[in-house]
Amino acid sequence: MHKLTQLHAGHAPAVLAFELANRAYFAASVPDRGDDFFDKFTDRYSALLAEQEAGICAFYVLVAEDGSVLGRFNLYDLENGTAELGYRVAQRVAGRGVATATVRELCRLAVARHGLRTLRAGTSHENVASQRVLINAGFVLVGPADLGGESGPWYQRDLVPQR
Repeated sequence: MHKLTQLHAGHAPAVLAFELANRAYFAASVPDRGDDFFDKFTDRYSALLAEQEAGICAFYVLVAEDGSVLGRFNLYDLENGTAELGYRVAQRVAGRGVATATVRELCRLAVARHGLRTLRAGTSHENVASQRVLINAGFVLVGPADLGGESGPWYQRDLVPQR
């Protein structure tokens, strides 16, 4: 069984291990984070926790029973009831519905914990698996996205508060 939990300082070693173990797998579908990311991981991780503490972002990890990280699911730029969604799952669980189920769960948390009404997510044209995850999790295509100089599809999901 896995558990989606908000990122905290104690997750740092498992997050780093996750990123290192899956680096080549991720680089096949999204731009590589680069050596600098790993060289300055501790500082970057502390900055993420500070952003989360300030309410700018909300970071989550999907943790396996053994404490390893199976995925990262992040809400960026929380503002005016909206946020941008980003996520990545370990190669060993890819294609098993883990990302879709966890994105759905994060949508519920986005409403309940963060008061969000709308989530948006962009993918590259080549990242068909991510597009499938978004569609299966209730997102709809709303137009083109500028993904750091590259274009891709932009998806959105309007969230409904749980009653």
